Amino acid sequence: MSIILALLIFSVIVVVHELGHFLLAKHNGITVTEFSVGMGPRLLSHEWGGTRYSLKILPFGGSCMMVGEEEESEEEGAFGSKSVWARISVIVAGPLFNFLLAFVLSVIIVGNIGYDDTVVDVTSGYPAAEAGMQNGDEIVRMNGSRTYVYREVSLFNSLYQGQTAEVTYRRDGAEYTVQLVPVKDDSGYYRYGFEKTNIRTKGTVLQTVGYSFAELRYWLKATLQSLLKLVQGQVSINDVSGPVGIVDTIGNTYEESRSDGWYYVMLNMMIMSILLSVNLGVMNLLPIPALDGGRLVFLLIEAVRGRALPQEKESMVHFVGFVLLMGLMAVVLLNDIRHLFL
Repeated sequence: MSIILALLIFSVIVVVHELGHFLLAKHNGITVTEFSVGMGPRLLSHEWGGTRYSLKILPFGGSCMMVGEEEESEEEGAFGSKSVWARISVIVAGPLFNFLLAFVLSVIIVGNIGYDDTVVDVTSGYPAAEAGMQNGDEIVRMNGSRTYVYREVSLFNSLYQGQTAEVTYRRDGAEYTVQLVPVKDDSGYYRYGFEKTNIRTKGTVLQTVGYSFAELRYWLKATLQSLLKLVQGQVSINDVSGPVGIVDTIGNTYEESRSDGWYYVMLNMMIMSILLSVNLGVMNLLPIPALDGGRLVFLLIEAVRGRALPQEKESMVHFVGFVLLMGLMAVVLLNDIRHLFL
């Protein structure tokens, strides 16, 4: 079941990504030769409006094939024949559609189970209580960064274990700022001395939409800060999960929520989908050759220079980037497998 759920989630995320490229390509008059759901040989296909729509045998992924996307073409509807800003919009649309999918799923989740605000309970004997914080205070900033959901507070503490935090909280409409030096609890985890119960609050339609944006913002922040930690060497490659690790996590999540019924299984799968969709969107915008972000770099250079770099040079950079990316994926995959047998 975990493999089926993982395939379904991956497929939806990738197809939505490709749909973004497809819609903007059509909007800009770029010829799309094929839009497919799945990979491998075709099961079903139909040509309409100059585009072949295909359902393929392998039930994961998808693609949007455009004329002149990978090579030079003199055709009127070729990718390279359009303005640089039209091409930029097509490239950016894929990741943006991943963020849009994450937002839509966030609306469904927040609409069903509510939002987790930053109103906290304070534990006596810890720095927060000693600094004057009380039950019912609302944390509004951590080290100057605005917090809308409590998981942002938890994320800060997880990423910056043991570090002093400047905490701004609101009480009766007034804001106060304190410096908190965390202390270790019996388990060795650093704590500031405030916590949040698992109770979520259901709000109005406007609150649901607003906190759905906050939900998307949280996942973006978590992804970007985790990447920063990886680049800084504060997180090792052993902490990175690849496809095998993700399937295993989806399976564990399914098993843990199955006893609560399919309603909670679906909610947890949507949360996993938000996480993966945001990660795909962010990763594709990174300036890495062979990814959307790498293509975007060349297009931005073209916009500044007024002319494109030679196609063969760009293709070579993307090829080298692809080889290195495949190597990294192989390392992550082997690491995933090693973790399964530890």
